Amino acid sequence: MKKAKHNEVKPRIKTKLRKNDSVKVISGNSKGTTGKILFIDRVKGRVIVEGVNIIHRHTKPNQKNQQGGIVKREAAINISNVMLIDPKSSEPTRVGMKLITDENTGKTRRMRYGKSSGEIILS
Repeated sequence: MKKAKHNEVKPRIKTKLRKNDSVKVISGNSKGTTGKILFIDRVKGRVIVEGVNIIHRHTKPNQKNQQGGIVKREAAINISNVMLIDPKSSEPTRVGMKLITDENTGKTRRMRYGKSSGEIILS
């Protein structure tokens, strides 16, 4: 990938995942663990998942944390290493998009669905 100059806009990673989605880690050190997405960085293509990839941060005492010491927190992992958990079957699934027409209003909306079950994912 080419290095972006300071005035260029970096391309954003396209993803069907959203904040607060339940995901399962499919590769890496935390393989098999599940958690909720806390943050998505679309420029770098990384996500922070609750309880996954815990790092130990050694901090000096400061105004906010007067004690200092070792702080445990989640670090980002690559977005390709997580898979959405289907709410209906509780299994990891690939995600697709469907055009759904509302019968009452007649409006068409793009909705996510789990490819394994075919069920629409509401979030």
